[in-house]
Amino acid sequence: MFRTTCLTRNFLSILDLDPGELEAVLALAARLKQERGLGWQAPTSRALAGQHVALLFEKPSLRTRCTFEIGIHELGGEYLHVPHEVALRDREKLSDVAQNLELWVSAIVIRTFAQQRLAAFAAAAPRLRVINALTNEQHPCQALGDWLTLVERWGSAKDRTIAFVGDGNNVARSLMEAGALLGATVHLGCPDGYHLPERVLEQARAATSPRAEIRTFIDPAEAVRGADVVYTDTWTSMGFEAEAEERRQTFAPYQVNARLMSLARPEALFMHCLPAHRGEEVTDEVIDSSASAVLDQSENRLHTQKAILLTLMGG
Repeated sequence: MFRTTCLTRNFLSILDLDPGELEAVLALAARLKQERGLGWQAPTSRALAGQHVALLFEKPSLRTRCTFEIGIHELGGEYLHVPHEVALRDREKLSDVAQNLELWVSAIVIRTFAQQRLAAFAAAAPRLRVINALTNEQHPCQALGDWLTLVERWGSAKDRTIAFVGDGNNVARSLMEAGALLGATVHLGCPDGYHLPERVLEQARAATSPRAEIRTFIDPAEAVRGADVVYTDTWTSMGFEAEAEERRQTFAPYQVNARLMSLARPEALFMHCLPAHRGEEVTDEVIDSSASAVLDQSENRLHTQKAILLTLMGG
C-alpha cells in the first residue's frame, strides 16, 4: 500500500511545501519515472483507485492538461472535465461550485487567471485538494518539472546558479521559489518595470536555504554570466496580448541567442517552459542545440504531477 504524508492540503504555490517536502516530491517523481515502464505492475498503479479528479481549465493547455490526464489514469484514478463556462463565470457563486464538486471528487486541478480564485476555491471546500495548474501569478507544476530535470543532471541544486531572463512572470516566480527552497542561487534578469514585485522577492528570500541567493539584474548579460542554466519564457503571457508589440521592443535585448549563451558556463543548459516563440525570446540555434533541456522538462511534468497527486491524495 502506497502512503505519503505532507503538511500542505493543497498545492497552490511552491511555498506551500517546505524544503524537505519539496525534495521528497522530487524524489518520489524520480521513482515514478523509473517505475513507469512497469505499467499496471507498478506499485502505484492503483494508488488512486476509486478517486476522481476534476480538471477545470480556463486557459489553453497542452503539456499540463495531457500530463495530468495521463498521470491520473496511470495512478488508477478517474478524471472529468468541468467546463469553465459554467464553473468560473457568473452563472453561480464560486463557493457554490466548489462545495458541489467537493461532494463528488477528491481533488481539482485548476488553470485560471487570478490566484485568488484558487484560494477562494480551497477556502470554500476544505475536503477538496486544490492543485494550481497555472495562474497569472504562479506556475508551481512547471517548477516541479524544471527542478526534477536539473536534479537529475546534477544530483543536487546546491551551489548551482540558474538565470531567468525576460518577463518576471508566473514561471519566473515559481522557478525562483523552488530554487530558494532547494539551495540554488537564482538570477532574475528583467527590464526595468518587469521584475517580480518586491514583496514576492522578499517572501522567497525568507525561504532561502543556506548558501542560496536571489539576485536581480537589468542587464541580461550580467544575469547569465557564469550561470549553469539560462531559462526564458514568452515575452507576452496569456492575458497580456494587447501589449505584445510593445513587449517585443522592450524585451529584444533579452533574447536568448548564441551570444548570450556564450556568457554562461561552457556546459550551461537552456530551459524554456514552452510554448516557445522562436525568433523572439529564443533562437532556433539555441532551442534546438544539445544544450537544450526543453523536452526533458516536458517529459518530467508527467512524473512530478503524479508525485504531487500522490503526495496530496495518498494511496
